[in-house]
Amino acid sequence: MIKSELIQRLTEENPHLYHRDVERIVSSLFEEIATALSNGDRVELRGFGAFSVKKREARMGRNPRTGESVPVPEKHVPFFKTGKELRLRLNDKLPDDDGDDDDDD
Repeated sequence: MIKSELIQRLTEENPHLYHRDVERIVSSLFEEIATALSNGDRVELRGFGAFSVKKREARMGRNPRTGESVPVPEKHVPFFKTGKELRLRLNDKLPDDDGDDDDDD
């Protein structure tokens, strides 16, 4: 799903909101996440997952075309770790109401 599809689906599910308002909400959410990550903060959405920034150390890489060694500078990359509820949902293993996820009942 791309951003425009997300906006369209949210607009359809919330007919009381204007399309432009949903677009502003989604853009603001993404902008806030990006701003927090650029400040080195962690963003956690309970049940969904957590965004953080990981540091990759400088290293020696290789140019695949020439085979020549080239220095690769240190960089920071975004990282996403899924939450437990999302992992369970993806694997069709939602826990029962009693907290037991055995299917032997």
